[in-house]
Amino acid sequence: MEVPRRPLVDLCQEELPSLAKETIGAYLESAQLLGRRTAELHVALASDTTDPSFAPVPFSTLQQRSLYQSMRSQASQVFQLLRNRLHTLPDAAREDALRVLDLEEQVLGRFRSLLDQRITAMSIRCHGDYHLGQVLYTGKDFVVIDFEGEPARSLGERRIKRSPLRDVAGMLRSFHYAASVALMGPTSGGVVRPEDQSALEPWARFWYVWVSAAYLRAYLDVARDATFLPHAREELIVLLDAYLLEKAIYELGYELNNRPSWARIPLQGILQLMETAP
Repeated sequence: MEVPRRPLVDLCQEELPSLAKETIGAYLESAQLLGRRTAELHVALASDTTDPSFAPVPFSTLQQRSLYQSMRSQASQVFQLLRNRLHTLPDAAREDALRVLDLEEQVLGRFRSLLDQRITAMSIRCHGDYHLGQVLYTGKDFVVIDFEGEPARSLGERRIKRSPLRDVAGMLRSFHYAASVALMGPTSGGVVRPEDQSALEPWARFWYVWVSAAYLRAYLDVARDATFLPHAREELIVLLDAYLLEKAIYELGYELNNRPSWARIPLQGILQLMETAP
């Protein structure tokens, strides 16, 4: 069982492997439905061109530089926090933490692609705090809830127009959390015995990769012609990759401060993202 290490933007253009259909089953259809509903949400949010609070605006070079600086600043702060909290981590997480710390310069350099690639797309009002906990499943469809944005941010920050790929990245990272938490022991909310975790980790990554590809493919099928998405493959990959890495680093900071025993989830997310060539 091989897990591909290529950008999701490329994987979502491929036919889902038969092994994914057989082992993941109906959840692939749920992921596709959620991808369509996410795209429809963004199309609706971008539809009013007369209200200044909602009208799409060009993704400017100034916004690209500001995005790069904020991502790099957050990453530097979290890496310093990781160094300070290294001794508090469980042994397995500490090993991953040391690997991530060795990649610090590469991680910071990865964000620089935001400056090297012109982004030809529009920014819109987004959900702002999008993950599996913000959608309700009715049994047939999904309902999106909680549009107040990230509680830790000021109201002004929550109203800033951004690329909707930030929402997409949030949901993709949520899929990774769902697969990873299931591998944890019962005392941490998981269902897997500790002695079985290492054998099942490749399957969890397999599930995450192909569920994410199914979700992203459905999203792009609906939103492909929308002005808020860059149409060039290279731009799409750069922007989504940056948001995924930013989200994983944010999660690492959160876990270090609140749930050190969960820090391995974003640590592995960072390592997997760095293994995938943009």
